[in-house]
Amino acid sequence: MDTRRVLPGDGALIILTQAIRSTIERWVESGRGEDYWREPLVAVASAHDPLFHQLKDAVSPEHGMPEDLLKGAQSVIAFFLPFRQWVGEANVRIKGLSARSWAESYTATNGLIQVVGETLKEAIQGMGHAVAVTPPTHNFDSEKLVSAWSHKHVAYIAGLGTFGHHRLLITEAGCCGRLGSLVTTMTLAATPRPEKEYCLAKRGESCHACVSQCRYNALLKTHFDRHACYRQCLVNDAHFSDLPLTDVCGKCACQVPCSYSIPNNPP
Repeated sequence: MDTRRVLPGDGALIILTQAIRSTIERWVESGRGEDYWREPLVAVASAHDPLFHQLKDAVSPEHGMPEDLLKGAQSVIAFFLPFRQWVGEANVRIKGLSARSWAESYTATNGLIQVVGETLKEAIQGMGHAVAVTPPTHNFDSEKLVSAWSHKHVAYIAGLGTFGHHRLLITEAGCCGRLGSLVTTMTLAATPRPEKEYCLAKRGESCHACVSQCRYNALLKTHFDRHACYRQCLVNDAHFSDLPLTDVCGKCACQVPCSYSIPNNPP
């Protein structure tokens, strides 16, 4: 990352994206595992965006504000690491449990998100600004299953995408991937939010492909049962007991119209 300056608007996004891309390349070249990821996406929100206060209602009264994470916060950077299509395809081919490659991509991406956060933190601190890095996952209430800092809601505020019926964020690169975020005292230009819904069902189209992918009575056309969803995630974790915590499923994100791009037509 060029530590001499961060440009406003698109310039900042280009520099941040290049930094994340380089981090991914180094990760893969180090031999830590498969190359699971496509081109990263980055967006920025003002730490003073009023939508952050709405997360107290939309997510949890305990949801943190940027200022809670970092005194003097000015900007929130959100990024999306989209999976390659073969990762999603493999996860759908396996019935019942998640594919092993899906579980491995999850744990690998947790590690990568931490490295990306530290890389950006070091670079931004080199320009004289403070940074607070947030963990990639497991910062949620284990009973209510709601997050104290929701990467997907933060990414929505930053303009990375819109929510699908499956409650995942649909970005320009789809929903099949992982999100991360960090807070900084650096002032960056905010990214505009999308002007239309990316989810076909929310546009009024006849698409509930994500519902068809869920076999656990967690995602229905009428509602989402987060506890039923997490029970299946824990089944997968028990199955992959040789791996770090893998409380994942991902079926609803794989091989649906919004998996890898903004969908145009229902299936």
